[in-house]
Amino acid sequence: MNFDVYIDDNILEEDKDTSEEIHESSSEDSSSKETKEVISEDSNSVETKEEPSEEIVSEEVKEETSEDSNSEEVVEDSSDDKIVFPHLIGKKVGMTQLFLGQGDAVTATVLEMGPCFISQIKKVDSEGYNSIQLSYGDIANPNKAVQGHFTKFKQSPMKHLKEFRCSEKQLSFNLGDVVTIKQFELGDFVKVTGTSKGKGFTGHMKRHGFGGGRRSHGKNSVMRKAGSVGAGSDPSRVFPGMKMAGRKGNYKKTIKNLSVIKLDYENNLIFVTGSVPGANNGLVYLSKI
Repeated sequence: MNFDVYIDDNILEEDKDTSEEIHESSSEDSSSKETKEVISEDSNSVETKEEPSEEIVSEEVKEETSEDSNSEEVVEDSSDDKIVFPHLIGKKVGMTQLFLGQGDAVTATVLEMGPCFISQIKKVDSEGYNSIQLSYGDIANPNKAVQGHFTKFKQSPMKHLKEFRCSEKQLSFNLGDVVTIKQFELGDFVKVTGTSKGKGFTGHMKRHGFGGGRRSHGKNSVMRKAGSVGAGSDPSRVFPGMKMAGRKGNYKKTIKNLSVIKLDYENNLIFVTGSVPGANNGLVYLSKI
């Protein structure tokens, strides 16, 4: 019995040892599982950390694009809200010849425009229409009426004054503001109004281009006559507007669709293609089309 008991004890001890080994192996397996779970959790955490970073980057990119779009919108709005008054007063300097980039020679007229000062602003509420009055040119001896007109702002009296119709958007100018040629660019089309050269009293042939009378046999002193101007008995008068001798030139004339080919901002010079009515140093009005 004792032997059997001893054997049983040994068996029990061996079983304990095996059980302990099994327990240790199971504990090692569990620890390895825990380490695996920790590693997997770490990997998950890394993945979860990387995902929000990508979201943050995408959100930053979206914010940058939205800021860029907002900036573009602001620039467009500012360009649309840019106030320009496309009228100027100046004088004709003379004519010259310019060579373009391809070597083409172009006849050009040199205009000295401005600087002009805003001397009066009219609105619909008070005057019934919107307009801005520009002043240009120095005057030697201004009378009291002109001096009183320019006492509203600190500016010496000017010689030439002219009103230009405008929109309500352009009424944001103030008295005394300066208008220069900086609002014009190369390639702009303008119209120029001036007074043509006066040629004095001329006959009907030079003034209207008549051909004169016949130069055949029996015609005496009729070669440069105007001919009949109307019946004597009925209506017994000359109709208004009859082409007869009279004063030629010295009338208002406008030339349209002139292109700006050169600008001199320092000297306030604009070079336009073609000819402009009037003599040198003659007063002209320029408007952008």
